[in-house]
Amino acid sequence: MLTNKVFIKKTKTGGVMKIVREHYLRDDISCGSQAFNKSESDGKEPLEALPISDSKLVPQPHYLIPDTNVVLHQIDILEDPSVKNVVILQTVLDEVRHRSAPIYKRVKDVLATSHKHFYNYCNEFNMHTYIERQPGETANDRNDRAIRKAVAWYADYFKETEIKIVLLTNDADNRKLAVADGLNAFTIHEYVRSLSNMSLIDRLANPLNQMNVNSNSKVLFAEHLGLAEIQKGIRAGRFLQGTLLISRENYLEAYVSVKDQEKMIFVQGLQNLNRAVNDDSVALEMLPESEWSCPSSMVLAEDEGKDEEDEENRAFNEAVVNNKVPKELRQPTARVVGIIKRNWRQYCGILQPSIIKERTRHLFIPAEKRIPKIRIETRQAETLASKRIIVAIDSWPRNSRYPLGHFVRCLGEVGDKDTENEVLLLEHDVPHQNFSEAVLSFLPKMPWTITEDDVKRRRDLRHLDICSVDPPGCTDIDDALHCCELDNGNYEVGVHIADVSHFIRPGNALDQEAANRGTTVYLTDKRIDMVPDLLSSNLCSLRSKVYRFAFSVIWEISPTADIVKTDFTKSIIDSKASLTYAEAQLKIDDPNAHDNLTKSLRGLNKLAKVLKKKRLDNGALSLASTEVRFYVDSETNDPIDVKTKELMDTNSMVEEFMLLANISVAEKILYEFPDNALLRRHPAPPPSNFEPLIKAAESKGFKIDVSSGKALADSLDQAVVPENPYFNTMLRIMTTRCMMQAVYFSSGMLQPQDYLHYGLATPIYTHFTSPIRRYSDIIAHRLLAVCIGADASYPELLDKSKIQSLCNNLNFRHKMAQYAGRASVNLHTHLFFKKRVQDEEGHVLFVRKNALQVLIPKYGLEGTVFLNDEGQKSSSIFVYDEENNTQTAGDVTIHVFDPLIVQLSIDRSNVQHMKLSLKLVKPVIPGFSVQSVNQDQADVTASSSEPSTITTKGTGKPPQKKKKRTR
Repeated sequence: MLTNKVFIKKTKTGGVMKIVREHYLRDDISCGSQAFNKSESDGKEPLEALPISDSKLVPQPHYLIPDTNVVLHQIDILEDPSVKNVVILQTVLDEVRHRSAPIYKRVKDVLATSHKHFYNYCNEFNMHTYIERQPGETANDRNDRAIRKAVAWYADYFKETEIKIVLLTNDADNRKLAVADGLNAFTIHEYVRSLSNMSLIDRLANPLNQMNVNSNSKVLFAEHLGLAEIQKGIRAGRFLQGTLLISRENYLEAYVSVKDQEKMIFVQGLQNLNRAVNDDSVALEMLPESEWSCPSSMVLAEDEGKDEEDEENRAFNEAVVNNKVPKELRQPTARVVGIIKRNWRQYCGILQPSIIKERTRHLFIPAEKRIPKIRIETRQAETLASKRIIVAIDSWPRNSRYPLGHFVRCLGEVGDKDTENEVLLLEHDVPHQNFSEAVLSFLPKMPWTITEDDVKRRRDLRHLDICSVDPPGCTDIDDALHCCELDNGNYEVGVHIADVSHFIRPGNALDQEAANRGTTVYLTDKRIDMVPDLLSSNLCSLRSKVYRFAFSVIWEISPTADIVKTDFTKSIIDSKASLTYAEAQLKIDDPNAHDNLTKSLRGLNKLAKVLKKKRLDNGALSLASTEVRFYVDSETNDPIDVKTKELMDTNSMVEEFMLLANISVAEKILYEFPDNALLRRHPAPPPSNFEPLIKAAESKGFKIDVSSGKALADSLDQAVVPENPYFNTMLRIMTTRCMMQAVYFSSGMLQPQDYLHYGLATPIYTHFTSPIRRYSDIIAHRLLAVCIGADASYPELLDKSKIQSLCNNLNFRHKMAQYAGRASVNLHTHLFFKKRVQDEEGHVLFVRKNALQVLIPKYGLEGTVFLNDEGQKSSSIFVYDEENNTQTAGDVTIHVFDPLIVQLSIDRSNVQHMKLSLKLVKPVIPGFSVQSVNQDQADVTASSSEPSTITTKGTGKPPQKKKKRTR
């Protein structure tokens, strides 16, 4: 059956165009139930033949059909294992897709989970359930009627069976009409309360503020403007729009990045934030310049120990005294007038202890300090007291200090390592669920073999002396190398990269999952793979003594490291050895070793040193720092030791050739695809970013020239204090903090002058060398394969907008992976110091108004020595000099870079945020410094301590992690 819809559209030129839209209807679409034979349901029978009812409301076997709002707001209920046999109508799925991409993905995941027995019924294409929109009928009313029509069809279809059909809707009008039609219709709240699983009640969302907030309570926030008024104001220039980013150091302050504005807009205070949550898209109204403010130099966080009433009384006494902010320090400041888009997600945290044990309303404290406390209702407070739980926000009324939400699920005990790992993965939005059956179905069937046809299509390089050089325990081996001397005195050098794109074809479920994950995430004790283990650690991994597919870049290079010729080819290789950095270094240094593999390594090492010198002479920055490695107990997996990782020549050797390969591939794909090449850029930092660095260097008598990357590199090389060998390392760490984030982009979206990679001092760069753990490299492989005629193109690969959209996701995933890695290092640091109290050498990284930010070289971590803690008698001891950036107590003045001795221990006062506590030991300040843990350490002074090699905050590396240059 065919229906037509006719539209009359006016063209830009003033003409009229008639559009006819055809809609095909069928009468053979399956109901999806096992209650009928397979031929009728086309072999797909997700709904059980006789579902067991757990409802007192509907004791008979039944299928549930939720409407759109139930799916949108109650997805946590639908995802629960106890809720099964649910029909998701096409009308509902389409509405969800348009209104919430994250919810849509969750619904699709549930539909793909066989044991949940969910079924997507295409009611919009069934001639018995399709309806036309009536004149004057709203789209929402038409969809409600379509849902009722589908429910009625199901009810009629199953009338000869025991199975009942139940419509779940919180829409009073929709339910009333359904009941009038003789259908079984209930609210989600009625249905959930009829189930034996009472814990589900806590998970009910309250999108309509059904939680009892005192309607007579004081209005605390200004009303948000409507979307139409916001759009009108933006067009008129009265309002600005951007994404809100709450400060990690002060929950009352935020910045908003606004398009075409050179500086970010500052927002300060609860009322000016006006119920906006971190990452929301907001509309701003600029304040008068007389009311502009600036960030506080205080480190401020919500007091998690205060009772709810104390918080309520305190909340709006935190006014900003603008007239105390000097005019020269003021920043463009605004207030939030409306929410363009909420970007709420599920949050991990704990319940705030309540004085009244019988209370069902509780405050939830998110682990992410930038998120406000959330008020929820739960009857499980006593059980959840020491647990990590997940909560979702439902709404934020004007008369509530906190947003309202609902309990989702319990993760486990606070402090348990597995629970805390789960928290950090969830908090950093790292996809870590097991690969679905749909994804795994696209893996090669085992045993996998290389066919004769494969050999014909690839260059056979199995005769070459190729080897890989990686960290100990690495199983996802992306790259291997070879080097041999040619008859003309030049060298042939090959970089061979795992050919992951051979196994992951564009557009299938495996490709979509890899694109969504974006990157492999390395935690201290585990790895979250981007692709299934069969690929990452087996078929794609360039292990020794097995044949593997590779994508090879082969150069002819002169002894002075000039590129004579570059060749790209798909290949078959046979790695002769999988070496660690240490093993490769031993081979190079062994005077008695003269085998072909050793000669190859020596040639690579020799050329790498020349390449590195050229790169640094060209202005590349040397900001890399060493890494720490945790050694864990084989039985408990708890950290028992931490050591600084030693870097060798072989680390630099591999890095140089990976950089060279990435640059060579970038040049090739940009030449062939000037509009849609996936590249990586590192923008030059604005001069203002360097102000803290310049000021800190001047305090030691050095001038830092930031006019160019080359000038900066030269300045850093010259900034050496012989009596403080660690000074230069600290300066480079501070320089790293001044840098912009390197990002992926589509070449057609920017001008060529913006392609620059500032840190590497190269005009063009991409990522090609790690396709097992980075999706960006897979795209680079596909582009390069098309360039050399080794593979076919496809539409998405040639669309610059879609490439840019992909880049946006990759940039987000890479940033979150970095944060998750740092959080994992912090977690293991806390576990390491759980039963330890010890003194260590530290160096002052930043001087704050009420604290010192201190870097601990031995463990590669950063901590805070609070000087003016609330309630401490020592608060008057220190005097902060903002101009010279110092803290003075008596005759002791502390500057940036100064060495200290600090005492490390775990502060357990905050159950959720157990943190590393730093207390000053040396220099000795009476009334503030603490006694050394033992006399031997007390005799050690900061100035006489041996210098240590350190890493920046949170760069700890797991034993199996493969870390190559990713700038």
